[in-house]
Amino acid sequence: MGTQLTADVLVCGGGVAGTMAAVAAARQGADVILAERYGFLGGNATAGAVAQFNSWQTANGRRVVAGLAAEVVERLRTYGGAGEHHQFVMSTGHKMDRVEYAPEVLKLVLDDMVGEAGVRPLLHASLLDVRSEARQVRQVRLLTKSGVLAVEPRFLIDCSGDLDALKQAGAAFLELDEGEALQPATMMFRFGPVDFARFDALSAEETKALAARGFAQGALARAALHAARDPFSDDAWFNISRLGIDATDAMALGRAEIEGRRQAWRAATYLREAVPGCGEGRLRAFGTQVGVRETRRVAGDHVLSAEELLHPVEFADAIAAGAYPIDIHPASGGELLYSGLGDDHAYQIPYRSLIPAALGNALVAGRGISATHQALAAIRVMTISMAVGQAAGTAAGLACREGARDVRQVSVPRLRTALQDAGACLR
Repeated sequence: MGTQLTADVLVCGGGVAGTMAAVAAARQGADVILAERYGFLGGNATAGAVAQFNSWQTANGRRVVAGLAAEVVERLRTYGGAGEHHQFVMSTGHKMDRVEYAPEVLKLVLDDMVGEAGVRPLLHASLLDVRSEARQVRQVRLLTKSGVLAVEPRFLIDCSGDLDALKQAGAAFLELDEGEALQPATMMFRFGPVDFARFDALSAEETKALAARGFAQGALARAALHAARDPFSDDAWFNISRLGIDATDAMALGRAEIEGRRQAWRAATYLREAVPGCGEGRLRAFGTQVGVRETRRVAGDHVLSAEELLHPVEFADAIAAGAYPIDIHPASGGELLYSGLGDDHAYQIPYRSLIPAALGNALVAGRGISATHQALAAIRVMTISMAVGQAAGTAAGLACREGARDVRQVSVPRLRTALQDAGACLR
């Protein structure tokens, strides 16, 4: 039978969304277990080495993401592991704001936050199976170095991205519409040293031309030279590969890891030979895993649409806000399908999009929330995922305090007040 544990809240997936959910729930007084397959937290932010948190504000500078996400950056800076908030120009010519950070240092920050909140981290734990009945998740079994460990939670928050726990629990998922395809994955790689004075001096037109040439020659898998500087060195993490896969297919995922490293090697060669500022650089490291943008999206109480983001619709149950544009990486080709927003345009994410329609004691945070393919292309980024994770964890913590059995019984006004009191932005 294995070891038996109970918890108020079990969070599956220790990426930034899951870590924020676990910390938020624990700060509400809940007993929380955070299960993660790696020996460290952070997901795409660490294992995927994305190395930048994008889109904290509207184009005119109005802040729309704060709360625990801002605390992460403050803590990174105490370690010297994050740069200043600044704007940059994307390969599309659009402006974006970001904070660059050191992925290895983020591991320390997330360890600190989890430890101080009293979360029980369960690392090196892989999902085995889930038992549910009467719309309630009853037990989640995890495979660990100690054998099978069975957790009986009052509430489950699935932040695994692929939503493997919810799939086994019987949740329903949204289908792609005709003509849509899953966004491709990316293998981040570290390259350096880079002469940033020269590299950053490239105009948008020069960068676009260099990227287009590299793509035409087959050296770049996508027509971009997008990079984030490592705060501790003259290296950069480059986001310029493209891997069209369904990352829930184990064999396809393995092939993508191998192909991603090949793409990174070819791209590094092109950087060194053709891109100003990169002539002395070498490939230093690969991400631990490919960064996955999209797999399963839960069928929730509300399906958030691109039209609602672009309008934007004001939701009475809004629990997070964002200003990242609709940014679709096609499964093939070198370009982006990028829809910029107005100068002060921000949108809201409703609590109902975190609730799986088929279950009562479960929530979702991160890229698997209930949203259309196009809406997900905006709200999937890590800043927004942290804000949604904070909301999910706060809701689960309040549900425990209020003796609820269903996450729909949580008082939305009380949830919104708790989030605002914790520094979160809701619009």
